[in-house]
Amino acid sequence: MKPIINKKAYFNYEILETFQAGIVLIGQEVKSIKNGRISLAGSYIILKEEEFFLIGANVPPYQPKNAPRDYDPKRFRKLLLKKSEIKYLIGKSRQMGLTLIPLKVYTKQQKIKLEFGLAKGKKKADKREKIKKREIEREIRTFRFAQEP
Repeated sequence: MKPIINKKAYFNYEILETFQAGIVLIGQEVKSIKNGRISLAGSYIILKEEEFFLIGANVPPYQPKNAPRDYDPKRFRKLLLKKSEIKYLIGKSRQMGLTLIPLKVYTKQQKIKLEFGLAKGKKKADKREKIKKREIEREIRTFRFAQEP
C-alpha cells in the first residue's frame, strides 16, 4: 500500500511534532484503505473523555453494493495510543491555537497506522511568503541550468 498523504495539512498548518497511532476500523474499511480509498482532506482529531478520535476522514465502502445500510463513511474512528502519549497530547492540545491534524495513513507490518501532527495554523501572509520563496528558488534553478554550456 502506498501512503496516503494529506497535502493540504502541510500547506495550511505549521507542524510542530508528529505522532503515530493505530486506528480502530471495521473489516471493509481496512480493505478500502489498503486499496488507497481514504480522504483526509478536512479531517481533524478531537479529545473526548481521555480518548482521541479521527473525525471527517472519508472511507468509502469497499464494495458499495455490498455495504451495510447503516454504514457511515465519515464516522468517528478511535485512535490507539500509549497512555504516556495520551497524557502528553492532552496537555499540549489544551494550549491555545494548537490542533491535531492527520498527515498520512500507511501500513506497518500489516497494520494500518495514522501519522498525525500537533499543528499551529498558518496565516495567509505566511502562505504567500512560502509561495514566493518557492517561485524564486525555481527561477534561480532554471537560470543556473540555462547558463551552463
